Amino acid sequence: MRSINKQTLLKGLNPQQKDAVLRTKGPLLVLAGAGSGKTRVIAYKFAYLTSALNSHPSSILTMTFTNKAAEEMRQRIEKLINKSVKGSWIGTFHSMCNRILRKDIEKLGFKREFVIYDEDDTCNLIRSILKEFRIHEAIYKGIASKITSLKASLIGPKKFLSITNNNDDHYGFDEKFARVYVRYQDELKRNNALDFDDLIMLTVKLFEKHPDILKKYNNEFSYIMIDEFQDTNVAQYRLSKFLAGTRKNICVVGDDDQSIYRFRGANVENILSFERDFPKTKVVRLEQNYRSTQNILEAACEIITKNSLRKPKKLWSERGEGEKLFYCITNDEREEARYIARSIRELYLKGRHSYGDFSVLYRINLQSRALEEAMIEYSLPYKVIGGVSFYQRKEIKDIVSYLKFITNPDDSISLKRIINCPPRGIGAATITRIENEARKKNKSLFETMKHITHSNGTATALKKKVGSFVRLIEKLMSYKTSDIRRILLQIIEKTEYVKSIDEERAENLKELVNSVDGKDLRVFLDTVALYSSSDDSHEGDSVSLMTLHSAKGLEFPVVFIAGVEDGVLPHFHAVKSPEELQEERRLFYVGMTRAQDLLILSSARKRTLYSLIQKQEASRFLNEMSPDCYLCIERKPRREILAAPVGGPISLVKFTPFITGARVKHPKWGVGVVRDCYGETEDLKVMVNFSSVGVKRLSLRFANLEKL
Repeated sequence: MRSINKQTLLKGLNPQQKDAVLRTKGPLLVLAGAGSGKTRVIAYKFAYLTSALNSHPSSILTMTFTNKAAEEMRQRIEKLINKSVKGSWIGTFHSMCNRILRKDIEKLGFKREFVIYDEDDTCNLIRSILKEFRIHEAIYKGIASKITSLKASLIGPKKFLSITNNNDDHYGFDEKFARVYVRYQDELKRNNALDFDDLIMLTVKLFEKHPDILKKYNNEFSYIMIDEFQDTNVAQYRLSKFLAGTRKNICVVGDDDQSIYRFRGANVENILSFERDFPKTKVVRLEQNYRSTQNILEAACEIITKNSLRKPKKLWSERGEGEKLFYCITNDEREEARYIARSIRELYLKGRHSYGDFSVLYRINLQSRALEEAMIEYSLPYKVIGGVSFYQRKEIKDIVSYLKFITNPDDSISLKRIINCPPRGIGAATITRIENEARKKNKSLFETMKHITHSNGTATALKKKVGSFVRLIEKLMSYKTSDIRRILLQIIEKTEYVKSIDEERAENLKELVNSVDGKDLRVFLDTVALYSSSDDSHEGDSVSLMTLHSAKGLEFPVVFIAGVEDGVLPHFHAVKSPEELQEERRLFYVGMTRAQDLLILSSARKRTLYSLIQKQEASRFLNEMSPDCYLCIERKPRREILAAPVGGPISLVKFTPFITGARVKHPKWGVGVVRDCYGETEDLKVMVNFSSVGVKRLSLRFANLEKL
């Protein structure tokens, strides 16, 4: 490997970043404030370990939470050391555990060719169990969430039953739920499938039951780095401690102030108790922020310091004070949405920003409807982040399910998805009949279907339907090669799937086929299963709409946070719990620190929530900020138009004939169309798009405009 001069490598790091990079022995806790360059520290530390200390890249285990973050980390490292690190242990917790289990999961009773069920697969399996047990199917999401929570705490079905049998009702024992959980885990094993949470839980179980395997990895990894450590759950923390071994050369990087995934099992106590669990831990604080202006940071810090469960840190910036925050009070959510859209349009027309520079954040998904309507009304291009990802689109899931099934014929969930897709006359009643037969004979669904095909006692119509599908699958299995592109083309052709979909969906399938060239079949299926909407690209010239949770890790020059009201932010579920209220405060802090240059908050006096119109009060979090931090703007009811807020406090604008869309004539530039009207009452300004010279910003007092 190319040797890198130590001084050259460390050039450009601030003193605290340099300190974190150079400490390579023993446990290290890097408390990295928002925008303080934590990914930079991890990349440089990896480069330092491999180049200056001659550690092999494969001896450094580097884990984070999203594929996107892992890929960014890998690219930074390769750029620093000028060498590929392909094959190294850089990835998400789930992908790294998947890699470990692919080698040794047989010791836990599974086959190495296991499939990974995504959230949709998991919910379908739970629904089928609820249907069999004659339990109301509508509760499947609640069941899935509870199973995830238990597995995040390393509580499998047997442990759950033993806890509840000892009269410990901490986990809310329910006999029906216990039956479903036991059956769910049995069905996963029968299908040779793992869900996301199994990847972590079973790796921990593997290390507990087989110390020799753990020892192998302790010897293999000389150093461990974990990003976003504040988001780890009990299972991930236990895994981290196992992998740290006796050397305890472990570096965790995170920010307790950005721990916002409690509902997924994340435990902020992990980062708060790290020093206790790893004696002689060195703590390095990264407090210089490279993202936001000082005014934004001070406002955010005033709020987050009200949390008692946190490590103290004080962010600062060299970017200057910047603009103050704006806070606008509107009458209802529709007026709030229009206010945001108008503000975005004005800033865009001033020419300093593209649409991709704007992000609108909100606490709950139902807020997006009014915002989307306003974006459409003002003709602003936008995208909703965190929606359906490419691999979750129906046509993609269908074809990938064929691929999963011919790879693992025990996978009943994939089988039930494809058995009548496209339609081939095999309905729900037929599937139920096959499932009942499979349970009686203790066989997989596909084995049962093959038996039906060759049985003399089977009705001719059923035998014909099932036999046709069995022959199709066996034909597709015969095409199974290392060439995924060829397999996919055969699946699409032999199933005649394209005949049942529209042109747009067909184009998506072409994109899928073109994307798999040169990929390994197993790696591809694992990548698809472990892909999430957070891995989608956020590039493009359009306004980003997303929840505060989805905004984690992102940054934008201009950020709007809508619905800063009690009951929304903080959420009404959280206000009675001190721990949950602190998490809501962290969520607000995360949203605020996404802003680079301008942060605009808004609230409504009344809002339609869950089909009810409710009066709203401003968020209690606003009272935790000094009034000097922001400029307050209040929209007055009706018959008056407010100018947009950006650039200073706004005032009322009387009605004017030069409204948006009006055709006007200028004595020099000719005919144009008004794109916006704003400003102080005494000095109204208009943005006019002239066909001769483009957009001009004019003062109505001096422009001599004539309305046509």
